Amino acid sequence: MPLIKTYCKSKHYIAFVKVDFNRSIHALISSNLSYFCSVFEHFNDIDSPTKLKQLKTSELKAYSDWLRQFLIGKISETGGHFAANLGVIELSVALHYVFNTPEDIVIWDVGHQAYAHKILTERKNNFDTLRQKNGISGFPKMEESAFDAFGTAHSSTSISAALGYAQAARLQNIARHHIAVIGDGAMSAGQAFEALNNAGVSNTNITILINDNHIGIDPSQGALGEYLERLENRKDNLFTDFGFQYFGPIDGHDLDQLLPLLESIKSIDTPKIVHIRTVKGKGYAPAEAEQTKWHSTSRFDKLSGKNTVESDSFVKYQDIFGKTLLEIAENNTKVVAVTPAMISGSSLHFMQEKFPERVFDVGIAEQHALTFSAGLAASGLIPVCCIYSTFLQRGYDQLIHDVALQNLPVIFAVDRAGLVGEDGPTHHGVFDIAFLQTIPNITILSPANQQDLRNALYTAVSEPKGPIVIRYPRGKAKEEFKATKLTNIPLNKGKMVSDNGHKIALVSVGTMQEECLSAIQGTEVSLFDGFCIKPIDRTMFEAIFSQYSAVIIVEEGQIIGGFGSSVLQLANELNYKGIVRTLGIPDVFVGHASISEQRHSAGIDASTIRQTIEDILLTIN
Repeated sequence: MPLIKTYCKSKHYIAFVKVDFNRSIHALISSNLSYFCSVFEHFNDIDSPTKLKQLKTSELKAYSDWLRQFLIGKISETGGHFAANLGVIELSVALHYVFNTPEDIVIWDVGHQAYAHKILTERKNNFDTLRQKNGISGFPKMEESAFDAFGTAHSSTSISAALGYAQAARLQNIARHHIAVIGDGAMSAGQAFEALNNAGVSNTNITILINDNHIGIDPSQGALGEYLERLENRKDNLFTDFGFQYFGPIDGHDLDQLLPLLESIKSIDTPKIVHIRTVKGKGYAPAEAEQTKWHSTSRFDKLSGKNTVESDSFVKYQDIFGKTLLEIAENNTKVVAVTPAMISGSSLHFMQEKFPERVFDVGIAEQHALTFSAGLAASGLIPVCCIYSTFLQRGYDQLIHDVALQNLPVIFAVDRAGLVGEDGPTHHGVFDIAFLQTIPNITILSPANQQDLRNALYTAVSEPKGPIVIRYPRGKAKEEFKATKLTNIPLNKGKMVSDNGHKIALVSVGTMQEECLSAIQGTEVSLFDGFCIKPIDRTMFEAIFSQYSAVIIVEEGQIIGGFGSSVLQLANELNYKGIVRTLGIPDVFVGHASISEQRHSAGIDASTIRQTIEDILLTIN
C-alpha cells in the first residue's frame, strides 16, 4: 500500500498516511493534498469533548485518522506507551462523543492506553510534556484532571473502581453512566473476576467494555483469551451467566458499528458487557507487525520506525538476568521460570526459545504466580519467579503464607527495583525492601553489578534454601554483557569496596554504589557494599561500628522500614556511639521524571551524598 507524505502549516503535521481508496479521507489525500491539510488543520483545535461533539458523525473517521497521526508524531518525540494507544483511537473518540464525560465515568484499565483520552480532555496542548518532570503523567491521574475518574497503572482494577462509582451513584441518586475499559489480557487477573462476580448481581448502571486484541505486552495467555477469540454474539455465554447483558463482538475500529451500539446501551441501566475487537498498533505498520516491541518505545523516526535515541553497547540488567538464567537452566533440568505476563519485560524469551516447556507465563495474575511457584518448589523443582518489584506488591499475602511460612525454595528475580523514571510512582520499585525484610525465612540480595547478579542467581539455584529475593534495577549496567564463569558466593556477606580511612563508612545498597563511588572521589570515606540486606551482615557492621566515627547508608528505597532502619536497629543493639545517617526515598510518592532527576529530588544522587559527607566531616573533625 503506497505512502503519501505531507506537511501542513501547523506544527502538528501529518508524517505519512497509507492510501486506502476505500476510505474517504485517504481518497481526499490522493486527489487534493491542500484540501486534506485544511481539513486536518480544522481538527487541530479539538481538545475537549465539547469541541469533539461539534463535529458531524460523518467527520469522526477523518478526525480519528488525524488523532492517530498526531499521536504517532508526539510519541515519536517523547517516547511512551505506543501500540496500545493506537489500538483505541476510535474507541476513545466514540466514548467521548457518545457519553457526557466527565459527569459520566470512564475508567481506563492499566491506563497505558489513555493517551488519546488525554488529548481529548483538555491536555492536548500539554502533550509535549508527557512523562517528563512536572508534565502530564503517562497514566490516568485523578489530581491531573476531572476526566481521570480513577488513577490506574496496574492492571485489572477498573471494574472494581467503576462498580464503586456505580454503587455510590445508586445510593446518592445520581444519574450517570460508568464504563470500565479493560483489555482481554487484564481480564486474566483474579481481581477482574472478583469484580465481575460482584457486578453481575449489583443491578447498577455499569458497562464493562472488553478491548479484545489478544495481547498485553506479550500475547495473552490462558483459557479466557481463547474463549473470547471464539465467542460470537449469542444469547447465552459466560457473561450472560454472570448476570450481564452482552453485546458484540464488533470491530472496535469501525465507528459505524461502535457509535450506534454505545448510543443504544445508554438506555440500559443494568450491568452490561460490550465486547470489541481491535488491533494493537493499528495504523502504524511497524507497530502492527511487532506489537510486543512497540508496546512502549523511546524516541523514533516516524517515517522509518527507527530508534533515534543514541545507543550504546551496555547491557540491560534484565538481559543479564535472562541470559544467566538460560546458562543455568542448560545445566540444571530442575530449573523452571514463572512470570505474570512479563516474558519480554523480564527477558525470559532467552530461556523460552530453548526450553518453552519450562517457562510458564501465567497471565496477569501475580497472586497465582507466587502460589504456583510455591507448588512447583514443593514438588522438588527450582522455580525462579520473575516479577517487577511494583507487581510483587500484589502477591504479598501469597509471599508470606504460601512461600515464606512453608520455607519453600522459591527464587524471586525482582526486576525494576528502585526508581524507574518516566513511568512514575505507580511503577517505582521502592517498597520491596521495607515490606520484604519483615518476613521470616527470607534472604534478600541486592547485587551492585553484573558479576554479582550472575553469581547471586547461580548460587541461589545451586543451594536452594528457602525463599531468596534477588533485586536489580531498570536500565543498564555500565558495561557489555560478560559470560564470565559462574561461581558460588556467600549470600549473607557484604564487602569493602574501597578503603579510604576510618572517619566515615559509606554503605551502598545495590547499584547505588555507582552514585556513592562518584560521591567519595578525593575524600577520606570508605565504601562498603551492603549486598545482603537480610540477614544483615552483623560481622561487617560490628567491624564498621568499632572502627568508624560515622556511618551513612544509601539505598534506592523507602527510608521508613528500609535497610537503613535495620542498620540503626543493630547500631542501637550494639550501643554504637557514632553518627548513623540514612539516605533513601522520603515518605512521598516520587513523581515521574528521569531517574537522575528523581534521585536528585529524593536526595540520593552523588551531589547530595557528597554534601552529606561534608556536613558530617565538619561535625566529627
